This record gives sequence, C-alpha cells and structure tokens, in this order.
Amino acid sequence: MAGSILGAAVKRLEDPRFVRGQGTYIPNQRVDGALFLVPVRSQIAHGTIVSIEGSHAAGMPGVVGVYTAADLDLPVAAPGASGVPDAFGRPPLALDTVRFVGEIVAVVVAETERQAVDAAGMVAVDIDPLPAVTDPVAALEAGAPILFPEAGTNRCLADGDPPGSALFDGCEVRVTTAIVNQRVAAVPLETNSALAVPDGDRLHLSVGSQNVFSHRNNISRATGFDRDRLHAMVPDMGGGFGAKFYVYPEQVVTAKLAITLGRPVRWHETRRDNLVAMTQGRSQRIEVELGADRDGRVQAMRMHITQDVGAYPLFGAYLPVWTRLMATGAYAIERLAVAWQSVVTNTTPIHAYRGAGRPEATHAIERSMDVLAAHLGLDPVELRRRNFLDPGAFPHTTPSGAEYDSGDFAKALDAALDLAGYHDLRAEQQRRRDAGDPVRLGIGVACYVEITAPDDRKEWAGVEVGDDGCATVRVGTSGHGQGHETAFAQLLSGLTGIDMENIRLLQADTDVIARGSGTGGSRSLQIGGTAVLEAGKLVLAKASRIVADRFEAAPDDIVVLPDQRLGVAGVPDASLTWAEVAAIAADLPASDGLAAELIHDQGHATFPFGTHLSVVEVDTMTGTVRLLRHIAVDDCGTVVNPLLVAGQVHGGFAQGAGQALWEQVLYDEDGNPLTATLVSYLIPTAATLPAVERGSTVTPTPYNALGAKGIGEAATIGSTPAVHNAVIDALSDMGITHIDMPLTGYRVWQALRTAEQTHLDRLGGDDVER
Repeated sequence: MAGSILGAAVKRLEDPRFVRGQGTYIPNQRVDGALFLVPVRSQIAHGTIVSIEGSHAAGMPGVVGVYTAADLDLPVAAPGASGVPDAFGRPPLALDTVRFVGEIVAVVVAETERQAVDAAGMVAVDIDPLPAVTDPVAALEAGAPILFPEAGTNRCLADGDPPGSALFDGCEVRVTTAIVNQRVAAVPLETNSALAVPDGDRLHLSVGSQNVFSHRNNISRATGFDRDRLHAMVPDMGGGFGAKFYVYPEQVVTAKLAITLGRPVRWHETRRDNLVAMTQGRSQRIEVELGADRDGRVQAMRMHITQDVGAYPLFGAYLPVWTRLMATGAYAIERLAVAWQSVVTNTTPIHAYRGAGRPEATHAIERSMDVLAAHLGLDPVELRRRNFLDPGAFPHTTPSGAEYDSGDFAKALDAALDLAGYHDLRAEQQRRRDAGDPVRLGIGVACYVEITAPDDRKEWAGVEVGDDGCATVRVGTSGHGQGHETAFAQLLSGLTGIDMENIRLLQADTDVIARGSGTGGSRSLQIGGTAVLEAGKLVLAKASRIVADRFEAAPDDIVVLPDQRLGVAGVPDASLTWAEVAAIAADLPASDGLAAELIHDQGHATFPFGTHLSVVEVDTMTGTVRLLRHIAVDDCGTVVNPLLVAGQVHGGFAQGAGQALWEQVLYDEDGNPLTATLVSYLIPTAATLPAVERGSTVTPTPYNALGAKGIGEAATIGSTPAVHNAVIDALSDMGITHIDMPLTGYRVWQALRTAEQTHLDRLGGDDVER
C-alpha cells in the first residue's frame, strides 16, 4: 500500500474525548420526560412465588406503575444453546418459580430514579422457599432439587462417550488432574443500561450490546414490535467481555414498557445488581488424563467436563463444545476422548466471558503438562518441546476437528524464555531452596493456541468519500474499548492516503449499518477490518478510473500521492484531491458517489498462539503470592497497530491473573451470593500487577488479505495457567502438586500446612506447633 502506515504504533483516535470526559454513555443521554425503571429482585435462590403485593408501592409519589409477569405478558425466551429442551426457557420476569438470587419478579416505573428505588423497596414479595443447589456435581446426585420439574433433570445438555479401552494402549505413563475453573464475574467498567424512546410509530432503543442487530431482533420478537420500526443503537460502551452479547430481561422490559406507556423509559444497573444479575463466566470442572511414553511424548488424552450453567441455560451450556475443540492445544496428541455435560444450578446464569471455553481448554492441558513433567522429572519446558506440532505440519486438523491454519509454537516459546532469562531464573530458584529461603521463587509457562472468529465469519462494511475529502467507514462490528476507530482508520488511510483524522467510523446503529455480527471471539480486525479494506479497494478503484479519465491515463497508472491526492505516476501536475474526485463522482450519471459496500466472508477461523511465562514469589510462612514478572509472546499474524495489541495483552493479563489469584463468585449452601460487592469480589489493580514484558512472532494467516488473526482474548487464555503453574512450581519441592484457583494467600497457606502435616505423618512425627 502506497504510503502505508500499517504496522505503526499510531496513538488511539478515541482517547482524547474519553480522557476529557466527553464520551456519551447511555446514562449520559438526556431525554425529557424519561421514566426510570427499577427491578424488584428475588432474595431467595429457589422458591415458589406465593404473592407479589405492589399496591402500596404503586401509590407512592411519582410512581407510574408496578408490573409483574402477569401484567406484561412477555414470552418465555428459548434456551440460548442449541439442543437444550424448551422446558429450560427463561421468562423475562419470574412466573411461578424463582431460580436464583437476583432474578426479577417485578419492576417499578417512576418519574425519578429515587422514587423508583424507594417504591421498589416497598413491594412485598412472598416466596415459599425450596431447597437450593449451587454445585453442578451435587445437582446430579439422587435427591437433588430439580430446578425445572417438567424437564425432570438438572442436566440440560450433554455429549461425548466414555473412552474406549484402546485409548491409552501403548501408554507407559498416565497422570490425572482435576481442574476447577471457578465462577468469575465479568465486571465491565460500565454496568448494563437501556433507554427506550417512542417516536411516532418507531421506537429508538439505546442499549448496552456487543451485537446491536441481535438485540434489535430479539427485543422485537419478545415485545411484538415491528423490527423495521425498531431503531437500536449503542453509544459509547464501557466494556463487555462477552456478557453484553446476552439480551437481558431488563432490556426487554424497558422496551415493552416504553411501548405500553408511550413514554421514554430508562434502566441503569447498579454495581450490586450487576454482580448478581449480569451473566458470569467459567464455572467449569474438568478431569484430564494424559497418557505418554516414558520420554514424555503424549499419545492420548481423556477429558470429562462438567459445566455449571447457572439457573438458565444460555450460551454457557455450549461452552464445553469450545473446550473440547481446543483440548489438545499446541501438541501432537493423536488420540482424544471427551465427554461433557451442562448442568443447571440455583446461581446466576453463565454466558460467554473473555475466551468462552478456550481458556478452560488451555488451562486444562497446560496444568496437565506440568503435572506430567513433574511425574517424569522433566523440565516443563522440555516436555512441551517434545510434544509441539511441527511448523511444517500446517494446515493441521486436530483429533477434535480444529483446523489450525499456521503456527510455530517452539519459536514463541524460545522468545519468551529469552526475554525472561529462563536459565538464570531457575538458578535463582535453586539458590533460594538451598538457602532455606521462606520466600520461594516460581516460574510458570503456558503455551497456548486459540481459535478466533470461531463461528460467524462474515462481516459487512461500507466506505464513502465525501466532497470534503473526508471518508466515512460503516462496519457491522461493535467496538467498545478495543480501538476500532483507530484500527479501521489506519487501514483505510494506509490504502488511500486520506489522513486518519479525516476518517470517521459509524457502527452499532441499525439505521446506518446494513447488517452486522458485532464484536466477540476476537473477530473484528481480521473480518471487519478486511471488509473495510476490501470496500476501500473498490472505492480506490472507482477513484482511479475517474482520475485516469480526467488525465487520459490508464487506471493502473494512478497512484496515491501525499497531501491526500491521487495522480498519474511520474506526472506531478496530473493529480486531484480526494475532495475533487468525490465531487466529480457525485455528478456522474446514475452515480452513487464515491462509495462501495460489501460482505466479506473469511470462510475459516484463525488460530493465534503464543507463550506466557510468569514469575512469582510465594511466602511460605503466610501463603502470600506476589507477581514479580509476566512475559507474553503472542503471535496474532500480521499486526496493524502494535499499540492496540499491547492494550489487549495488558488487559487480558489483568483478567487472567485475576482469575488465577483473586477472583471468585461465591454462594452459601442456600444460594445466597457472598460476593455481591467489589469489597468481597476481588479484582486486580494496577498496584498488584507488574507491567507485561512483551514479545511477538509473526505467522500470518492465509485466510485474509491482512494476514491478521485475533488478539482480544489471547492474553486471558495464556496468562491464567502461566500464573497458576508458577505458584505450584514455587512450592513443588514442598510436596505441593496442585491447588485450585484462586490461589489466595489463605488457600496457599492451607495447602502448605497440609503438605507439612502429611510429611510429618510419613516420618511418624508430631504436628508442629502453630
């Protein structure tokens, strides 16, 4: 590309308005006369609704109404995963039964938010409690409470078969590891919101969504409002992490009441509500068995997955499919058997969360590789080298059916080891052990490969240049912090020479975007970006024909020149500005101006990969874990903007380390949430995380013109097992082989004391005094 700036670390165009407080979020959108909606939520995890008494609340100042399921007559939403029986469907407001704390039983609408909050507190809800179950394994035991009696079981979806007897034939060594990916909360910076504004025969809906077309279509079906008259859009949005793909009951009810009342209605979620009502992630238990020869070459793998889906089966019921697909990771494992089951419990529903099934797969294989290495007395790095797929083996189809496009896994590992100074770290670790230092050093490695653009591989984009010389990009992706405004402008500027500041992005608005699949699965740049690039090429070709015609040249002789001009190669005076070309195009007969649109179909998923290495200190007296360093070498194919990649890696590491060390959603035995505030639900802060030391390798994909793969979820996938492995590595000489996440100080201290007592028991000694 002439004058291309692709690959340059261009600063984000979005940031100045955000740092100046000029972003526009749904709560900032001012609409005169808007009513406020506040949900009334169940405080019981499982029970039968006896009565809902809202008459007193309805008579309070400013209250427009109190509404229950009977008042709104909204249809039950079908389960969010194919194959789940309809009996597991979710009503927008609870009908006869509540199934988790936080489920909506009624809503209050009032003139002000304060009035609505006060009235919601006066709605009397009488619920006859039923036994609750919060553990998916316990939910399958005989006599467990059944959440959906008409279904007759808590198992909502299952697949796979037990391994045949030949699976581990020839394996001289077998190791089994039980791994828990605990339940975590998405905690986007901005909680959920919706604002519905009637306008004649139309309804304008501002909604927090990662796919505005999905929200529009689902809310249209639920409310019965004509889809073509429902305008949905997403203003600035503060993060999603997968949780904002889901169409929430509150959003449906907000739209329904705006239609019914003929007035604007808005709903803004509190943080406390967010931590019990927004969908959550992970909550998967995996038993992994590896079979290998005595040299450590893994020949077979067995997995059994139990997925907790919460009270209603949404996309979470389907997560084991992606875990199975990526089960063998970066390794040449020939035989695989996976069985899985998804189970309902009296907890907040599980949905996609950054990585959605793939972090669980990587964590399972990478922890298991460390367990196998310890069993064989091998360095975990050496074990991985012996099992990597060969760089010449691509494209490669894994036993699960994943079709890897390209890769060089050993190259990424070598780069990470060099950055870390691996041999020096091992020497320091041994020095501390020999000296009896109570602060142990741990080094953890995780080699990952993940799938991006795993399902919807098409995207729409349009490019238009106006007679002011500025370009407008329209695209069906939906940026909410990733830097799309910068990335797409950089792509088009590199192609056309139009200054990035003269390129604007329109997205996530059903009135101005023809179609779109939103942002998730790290699909946006490789598919949306390629769509923008291809549409831009059509515009450039049209412009080149106009310039060629003006100067009696061939279109192939037209080149992009500095100062936002197009001209004849080698003829300095034969050029036009983009503004001039656009003006000519607008006057051509039957012209649609200097514009083009298309749907790009990538046709394939792509498979980024890399190595993450964590260095930790563990105080064996207190159990305290301190993250010292984190090295990330990621390969996402061709990089358009390394600054944007760095942002995704740093953010992904924060969430991955957070899961490894701190984050966990907890319930008591009755289903009451114990982590409903950010005081009790711990998330990482800048003070607790080191800066990521980054490296990269570049292995382009053959499946798009950019050669780009996704990066948005890679660091979350690679960092969690790296941190986990580092903590276990620090304690491996003290009899510690595994500790479940999160590796809190107390949990590590408990494991150390247990290992100490086990050692004393073997020696026949007495317990130490403590």
